[in-house]
Amino acid sequence: MLAIVAPGQGAQTPGFLAPWLEHPLSHSLVSKWSELIELDLVRLGTVSDADEIRETSHAQPLLVAAGLISSLQLFEKVGFDTSHISYFAGHSVGEITAAAISEAIDGESALSLVNVRARAMSLAAQGSQSGMSAVLGGERETVVAALTALGLTPANENGGGQIVAAGALSALAQLAENPPEGARVRPLQVSGAFHTSVMAPAVAKLKEAAEAAIIHNPKIPVLSNKDGAIITDGQELISRIVGQVAGPVRWDLCMATLAQQGVTGVLEVAPGGTLTGLLKRAQPEIASFALKSPDDLEAGVEFILAHSSKVGA
Repeated sequence: MLAIVAPGQGAQTPGFLAPWLEHPLSHSLVSKWSELIELDLVRLGTVSDADEIRETSHAQPLLVAAGLISSLQLFEKVGFDTSHISYFAGHSVGEITAAAISEAIDGESALSLVNVRARAMSLAAQGSQSGMSAVLGGERETVVAALTALGLTPANENGGGQIVAAGALSALAQLAENPPEGARVRPLQVSGAFHTSVMAPAVAKLKEAAEAAIIHNPKIPVLSNKDGAIITDGQELISRIVGQVAGPVRWDLCMATLAQQGVTGVLEVAPGGTLTGLLKRAQPEIASFALKSPDDLEAGVEFILAHSSKVGA
């Protein structure tokens, strides 16, 4: 049984889109999306430096575009047959990628939504004096209790001993000075406390944008970051994606659902590596494969076929 997952912000690296754009249709689509959202994704994904693509309003559309064209090229090699797949999922902004790959929304709607999301989140962060830090190690209950005591939010629970704390910079500084037992704290280079109430203004803007999108039920169920639930209704899926901007990401529960459902293989679309790394620590019994460049496509097809829902049918 196979699941395909899409990474979130932070997975991008300079030039990562370049090899994927050698595919003519992919280059055409990304150029079209660039015009649609008035953001040069081709330039950003090929020649821009790390600082420029770290900016939220640049990173998020880039990641969705990369996930869509890498999955396009993968499915092209499998004959555009998604019946091999049992579930889709995406981490944070990757949920928009998952919604589009599952055909709950089309590519243009996905890029329009992520563009609004990214700009609204960036705007909400301005002047908030807030940020995020990764808490690595320690027992979950101990870490969450320490964050709560400081008024911080466990904004991303990523499993495998990784929780991202979000909130006031002053509280994050206190956390770094006195880490929870058995844990270490690493500040993250982000502009604000994503997935907390600081992002409430962004939710309102994204909700308005979502109302203009044509939404279908996904062809393959999508797991929700909110609680790991299996979502088959398109309206509910998009509603959850909108609300998730100001709510914690429970990627640990998504991985738990994959294990509970008997998934044997997880493939991560480009730029792959982050989510497969988390899976190896949290659910090592599930095989994983990361699409990092088009050179991985042939092996990706073999992985899909080995874990296909069609096997034994």
